[in-house]
Amino acid sequence: MNARALCVLMLMPVLAAAQERRAAAYVPDLATSDMRDVVSRFSEDQRDLLRRYDDEYSPERRQVLRDFYAAWVAHLNTVDFNKLGEDARVDWILLRTDVVHEQALLDREKSRLTEVKRLIPFADTIFALEDARRRLEFADPAAAGRTLAWLAARVSSLRPAGDSVKPTKVQAYHAWQIVRTLKATLASWYKFYDGYDPLFTWWAKEPYAKTDSALDNYAKTLRQDLVGWKPGDDEPIVGLPIGRDGLMADLRQQMIPYTPEELIAIARREFAWCRAQMIKAARDMGLGDDWRAALEKVKQDNVAPGQQTALARDLAREAVAYVQQHDLVTVPPLAQDMYRMEMLSPQAQKESPFFLGGPEILVSYPTDAMTEEDKLMSMRGNNRHFSRATVFHELIPGHELQGFMNSRYNPQRREFYTPFYIEGNSFYWETLLWDLDFTHTPEDRVGALFWRMHRAARIIFSLNFHLGNWTPQQAIDFLVDSVGHERANATAEVRRSFNGDYSPLYQVAYMIGGLQFRALHHELVDGGKMTNQQFHDAILHQGPIPLEMVRAELENLPLKRDFVAGWKFADELPPNREP
Repeated sequence: MNARALCVLMLMPVLAAAQERRAAAYVPDLATSDMRDVVSRFSEDQRDLLRRYDDEYSPERRQVLRDFYAAWVAHLNTVDFNKLGEDARVDWILLRTDVVHEQALLDREKSRLTEVKRLIPFADTIFALEDARRRLEFADPAAAGRTLAWLAARVSSLRPAGDSVKPTKVQAYHAWQIVRTLKATLASWYKFYDGYDPLFTWWAKEPYAKTDSALDNYAKTLRQDLVGWKPGDDEPIVGLPIGRDGLMADLRQQMIPYTPEELIAIARREFAWCRAQMIKAARDMGLGDDWRAALEKVKQDNVAPGQQTALARDLAREAVAYVQQHDLVTVPPLAQDMYRMEMLSPQAQKESPFFLGGPEILVSYPTDAMTEEDKLMSMRGNNRHFSRATVFHELIPGHELQGFMNSRYNPQRREFYTPFYIEGNSFYWETLLWDLDFTHTPEDRVGALFWRMHRAARIIFSLNFHLGNWTPQQAIDFLVDSVGHERANATAEVRRSFNGDYSPLYQVAYMIGGLQFRALHHELVDGGKMTNQQFHDAILHQGPIPLEMVRAELENLPLKRDFVAGWKFADELPPNREP
């Protein structure tokens, strides 16, 4: 063993200890800190680390985050849980659950990268260049030029379509995404020096241009030859299924004590109820058992081009007036005044063919740039009755009110944001307003039932996709054939679910979270322990956290350090109300 190797070997314990101290330095003294402050500290430190290590997929980023999360788990384990108050116990459980899940997500990222490593053998070289710059270790111009020349040659030599083991479409799609990230990473690194360091530009300009061009060509090869995209077409729907183990891990983090298969069964039960109610509404419309004819008639009832914004405004005001007149929830005056209305572009409507909401209501309706076919489908998909069941989901008492209250009560809990609360609460309002006869006419019932079927369908197609049972095309066909979607809208919905930035359980969260709220309402309001207004104000004050923790807070349930989710809410649901 040479002297250099011996020196490195002797230094390893010292370096490991230094790294341990560095990771531990991110963590406050938990013994003397309120858990609200601790959660806020974690959020800020994590945010700053992700800003510093912003190179997605970088091995250095992954290692730093591993150290960070490991230090937090170790320090959280030193807290005397029994001395914490009820709110602090909830925050401790939520924080530890999230940190452990973040560790699992890093393992998932590494596993996915391993699957496509042969398609991106040059990746670590590009990551190393940018990571060194972020450490303020500046490039040697001549060495940089040699590295870029090697990269250009290496990328240009790849021929994945001719490999003996051809990559799957999913692997090619993931590799294409990573290559786009790598291209942006290399551009960021190059632009830092270019023009500011004359020697760097002298050495690196030509080989960088070749590397950038090679990355472009390689991305095109992956996208066109392996994924199957053709110029001028919309992006193929591929997605990244996470498998059953991944779903189970995500369900544990969301505190949902059901398997994917059990959730699909729950969704099919709800779907069957919706179908039966659709048939009843069709009969009330004089169309016999032909629910499709009823749906088609409802789709034809739309406002003229340019008038959808006025419809959205009027529906929003109706919803606010209704919840106030019936003492359902407190609506602060500022919450009514602060939201804005904007229009979705034709491009955005390819992924979001219906309303979106939150601090603003984003209206989807045809523009003059659309084809005649797309205009008609957009109008049919955003008819009066579909819209009536959507605006209050997006604004008040839905997302707009949630966001307003969550930022003012337990704001630290936004760290634990879960769609099972956010989307689940808005869907829950759909079911509650149904129970309260907010949907007066059979046409309005069809509009409400369409969305309720849609929520159930999301569970069925998204879980089956991640389990490997369904293709995206099967999901599209299911929405068209079983729910009654326009094909363009169904395609947009599936593209949004799989190609977008949504987490694997996001589409499951609407109905399942709504059913959790429904079961909790049954326990507390139907059980006579709270009024509607008390209940709805209380859940908005808890923050957007997993519903089992909301239940623990509202019912003062004892919590243990080794908490495991076990609330079988689907067994405690009240029967769906008949109109």
